[in-house]
Amino acid sequence: MVKLTAHLRAEHGLKGSPIKPERLHSTLHHLGDHVGVPRALVDQAHAAAASLAVPAFDVAFDRVASFARPRNLPLVLRGDKGLVPLVAFQQALGAAMARSGLGRRVEAHFTPHVTLLYDDMQVTEQGIEPIVWTVDELVLVHSLLGQTVHMTLARWPLKA
Repeated sequence: MVKLTAHLRAEHGLKGSPIKPERLHSTLHHLGDHVGVPRALVDQAHAAAASLAVPAFDVAFDRVASFARPRNLPLVLRGDKGLVPLVAFQQALGAAMARSGLGRRVEAHFTPHVTLLYDDMQVTEQGIEPIVWTVDELVLVHSLLGQTVHMTLARWPLKA
């Protein structure tokens, strides 16, 4: 994805810094903004994730586009059929979250994507050579508000 992002920056005259490869992800459910880490919330998330019995699966992103908003537009990877397993996983996790008491935190509308960078230039949707990878774990991350610092709180490998 590093090469793709560099190519897109050059092709479209984008100035935004690429997201570091180790930070590339797809957020399935946002558990809220918190100062500190609410232990009860983490316990509920842990119960939900631990209850899943999902095998690893492949995803494929085959388009890039900017999300529309006034400024600081995310340039994202998108897809259709290649993301069906990711949507199913997000829904299964949402159901597990509801069972563990996190129902109000379940994202009803999910637009699977991976953000490559932020820029004020709008990039119209375009096809790309599919980027495929295997999703083999679920990660609970605490993002420190406004600090671009991300702390991994837990990891759950998907069943083989």
